[in-house]
Amino acid sequence: MSAITLSPAVGAPARPGWFTQTGQVLRRWSIVSIRQAWGPVMSLIQPVIWILLFGQVFRTLGALPQFGGHGYIDYLVPGILMMTVLYSGAWAGTGYIDDIASGVMDQYLTSPLRRSAIIAGQLLQQLVVNVLQSLVVLGIGWLGGARYPGGVGGMLLALGIATLLATIFCCASTAVALTSRSQIALISLSQLIVLPATFLSTTMMPATAMPEWVQNVSRWNPMTWAVELGRGGLAGALPAEGWWQASGLALLAALSFAWALRAIRSYQRSI
Repeated sequence: MSAITLSPAVGAPARPGWFTQTGQVLRRWSIVSIRQAWGPVMSLIQPVIWILLFGQVFRTLGALPQFGGHGYIDYLVPGILMMTVLYSGAWAGTGYIDDIASGVMDQYLTSPLRRSAIIAGQLLQQLVVNVLQSLVVLGIGWLGGARYPGGVGGMLLALGIATLLATIFCCASTAVALTSRSQIALISLSQLIVLPATFLSTTMMPATAMPEWVQNVSRWNPMTWAVELGRGGLAGALPAEGWWQASGLALLAALSFAWALRAIRSYQRSI
């Protein structure tokens, strides 16, 4: 009598693929974002103030030779665009801290979801919000008097660079949140990073108008890379150093995603 071998896969439910799992996580975070839409909406108040108030107060700065004869609003809008996604990304980890406190994170980690899908799903939701915010910032800038000679292609390039910058800070915020598990620690570290990153860059002032030590720091600041690339795209004239700036942002985005993935695995081992 021959033995009958049954495959253990017979009758077992198929495990969803990575893209399906990521989509499920994305859907969950999107629902949360829609229910709490006041957060992303309120985050747009700051760029409105910067562009319409700060931009008008310092409008005459555009006449300085350092600005190349362009208006200050045209110079300011790309910086505010990157600043908006920077600040928004720095707060991305707060959702994970809420999930840890409510027990949702433990449910995630006991499910068959891949850890990379958990990170990627939440990141995609953050990036969608960032793109919508970026479009609003560009629209506010247009109403404030900014013009974009780079056209649609230039705007798409600026949005792409903003997405890379958002990826870096969203993933870094996630890693810090999963490591510290503290809202206070995340907020403190975020403020410690985003303010120097903003003011030690060319977000609001050309490098040639800064002290020499600030110029040296600014040259290696990822915020400067993003601002200069976005500014070049909107103006239709990319900077000569654009290739290595874009490469640097892409590398940092990959490293920050790896950091977030390592952080969630470390968190799982610790519980």
